[in-house]
Amino acid sequence: MSSILIIEDEEKISRFVELELQHEGYGTGKAADGRSGLEAALNGSYDLVILDIMLPELSGIEVLRRLRKESSVPVILLTARDSVTDKVTGLDMGANDYITKPFAIEELLARIRVILRNAEAQSAGSGADEKADSALLTSPCGIEMNTDSHAVHYKGRAVELTNREFILLRILMENRGVAMTRERLLSEAWGYDYYGETNIIDVYVRYIRQKTADDVIRTIRGVGYMME
Repeated sequence: MSSILIIEDEEKISRFVELELQHEGYGTGKAADGRSGLEAALNGSYDLVILDIMLPELSGIEVLRRLRKESSVPVILLTARDSVTDKVTGLDMGANDYITKPFAIEELLARIRVILRNAEAQSAGSGADEKADSALLTSPCGIEMNTDSHAVHYKGRAVELTNREFILLRILMENRGVAMTRERLLSEAWGYDYYGETNIIDVYVRYIRQKTADDVIRTIRGVGYMME
């Protein structure tokens, strides 16, 4: 049975989510502030963390930042914020998904099931994945990527990418000449059937272009993106 930690300072929401999770057969733990939540996440044996962004003591983003230094436990951000920038920040910090308040409990439960299934699959196939990812990728536009060291160069110049930017660029390079829909890029870049808005992809493509050049990724109107 999977165990889930709820870090949420609104008692009504926390209790509601706790009862629904227990009804589904999950073990649960709760914390009402960022500091105690971080301690529980680091010291407990949880399979997933539901983390509110607006917390006392430590913000959810700060909890996530510190947690990712020591743990890869899957995290779903729970937030009232609805701006793309806030979501991108959380995802770049290592969150696996986010859900915006108010939310339907059925949607949260569905996302939890998908993330836990994906975590199990990644754990089972990690050895094969490491071998498959060991490669040097290049493109005619001048990008060179080492998937072992995560080093990226554009026309000989080192390019510093976030982990999510790196993953998105790698997927585009591995599928050169293929028009990739935003939905497919979301699914492959996040490693599961992602439920978020597809304009997140537009934001990351813009970041990659700013660090390289506008023409490294081609926009396919009405579809998505492609690397020639």
